[in-house]
Amino acid sequence: MPFSSKFTAVLAAVTFASVAMAQETISVEDAYARSAGKAAKAGAAFMVIKNSGDAEDRLIGVQSDAAARVELHTHEIDANGVAKMIHVEEGFVISAGESHMLKRGGDHVMFMGLAAPFEQGETVPVTLIFEKAGEVVIEVPVDLERHDTGGQGSHSN
Repeated sequence: MPFSSKFTAVLAAVTFASVAMAQETISVEDAYARSAGKAAKAGAAFMVIKNSGDAEDRLIGVQSDAAARVELHTHEIDANGVAKMIHVEEGFVISAGESHMLKRGGDHVMFMGLAAPFEQGETVPVTLIFEKAGEVVIEVPVDLERHDTGGQGSHSN
């Protein structure tokens, strides 16, 4: 077998093992996406991320073709009591054996420059990028009618 074929086979095996590891340690529950309406240029996704592994991990990025820019965001209250949305470049820690809730009014995935309006009942393809577990690809259902403040379960941070 030529070197390039062996290299390709090894690379494919390592990639598959990484995806399998991510699926074993990181899971996503209660995910949904929403925007303010058909004319909205931005939207957000919320979910509960569970780390069943023995070591903490960190959600360090997010990708989606649903928008021109997709970032990890949170809300911060300034000295005047005004809430401001900010990009969280360092990401979110998901402690070992714990969950982290991405919820309205807190940490969330932000879609800016939507490629198309979010439509009730459709799904948004999202790739969550973790420091250790790698990429986790999910389909996030659009729920424009939901008005709660996030998912359920325990959460850290």
